[in-house]
Amino acid sequence: MEYNVVYSSRKTLGITVKDGKVTVRAPRGLSETDIDALVKRHYGWIEKKLKEESRRPDISSLDADSVKKLRAAANDYFLEKTREYAAMMGLKYGRITITSAKKRFGSCSSSGNICFSYRLMLYPEAAREYVIVHELAHILEMNHSPRFYRIIEKYMPDYKQRKKLLR
Repeated sequence: MEYNVVYSSRKTLGITVKDGKVTVRAPRGLSETDIDALVKRHYGWIEKKLKEESRRPDISSLDADSVKKLRAAANDYFLEKTREYAAMMGLKYGRITITSAKKRFGSCSSSGNICFSYRLMLYPEAAREYVIVHELAHILEMNHSPRFYRIIEKYMPDYKQRKKLLR
C-alpha cells in the first residue's frame, strides 16, 4: 500500500485518509520499519476509509448548469417528501431551504425551519429519506439523545442502514 510520510515534532503516529491518499504523520527520527508496521496493523481500517471515500459522489466535477439543475430537483423533491413524512409523523414545520452545505446534509432550527443540501440529490433516495426523517425528528427532540433516535426508528426502522449510505 502506498502512503506518504510527514515527519514533525509530534510524539505519536497518526494516519489520515483523504482524497484517496494515505498520510502517516510520524515523530522525527522514527524508522521506516516502525512506520510500515503501523500501516500494516491498521490496513483494515485504511481499506475501509478508502472504500468509504470511493462511494462519495464527486461534486467537484459539476458545472454551474448541473448545480442549478440539482438545486431545482432538490427543491421539488424535498418539498414533496418532507410534506409526506411530516404528515405521516403528525408534525408541522416552517420553511424549507436548499443550501450548498458541504459538510452538513440538513439542519432544523428551533422554529422548525429545515435546510437540506442540494448535494443530497447525489445520494440514494433511501439516504435522502433518512435525512428528512432525521430533521423532522428534531422538531420533537432538538438533540441526538436515545429518545431522538427512538423517534426516527418509529417511522424508519431501517434508519441505521440508510444512515450508512451517507458515509
